[in-house]
Amino acid sequence: MTFTRYAIYFSPPTDAPWAQFATSWLGWDMARGVEVTHPVAEGINVSAVTDVPRKYGLHATMKPPFHLRQGQTLSELQSACELLASHLTPIRLDGLEVARLGRFVALRPIGDLSELNNLAAACVQELDEFRHPPSASELDRRRAAGLTPKQDQNLLKWGYPYVLDEFRFHITLSGKLDKSILQIVKTTLDRDLAPMLPVPFQINDLTLVGEAEDGRFHLIHRYALTD
Repeated sequence: MTFTRYAIYFSPPTDAPWAQFATSWLGWDMARGVEVTHPVAEGINVSAVTDVPRKYGLHATMKPPFHLRQGQTLSELQSACELLASHLTPIRLDGLEVARLGRFVALRPIGDLSELNNLAAACVQELDEFRHPPSASELDRRRAAGLTPKQDQNLLKWGYPYVLDEFRFHITLSGKLDKSILQIVKTTLDRDLAPMLPVPFQINDLTLVGEAEDGRFHLIHRYALTD
């Protein structure tokens, strides 16, 4: 399979019931590379609600999607991911919760986030030699959203505004929603998903993923963090 971009994710374990539900909620299983049937949710068009995040699969972004720098290879990136993971330790937090992030619904971690933020920073910084710098059009597209000076600095240095001090770990479960449906979606996920969420919540590995030519992201490999 040919990939156009790569990213480093936290991808929940596929055998966890909560991850299986959330994967079906999004409708794309990136580990198997197949579409899956949405759950039935009264008063919600789940396919429409999840249309935007579907292609990314169930994940939290640790290093945002990037084009491979000229002269670098996927094999070299894989070796670097393996080496990085061998120097990083698993993360343990109190849990996850269903949360509203502006007009989005996502899962957010509960507990001290300092080690988690350090893990994401390591992914961004230590693998940056593999990232091709963004084009002028990509910079313009990011800036159109309205960035703070710090976010613009991140964009220029790291290729994405919301990294390092601007990073907020989240597992996206919806696109941008109208207020009329936003609370309905959150209430539904509080009822159907929240009781399954792990206590504690652990991150034991990182995943390298690739965006295929169809625009969908696929899991390439998991890299265990070292105890």
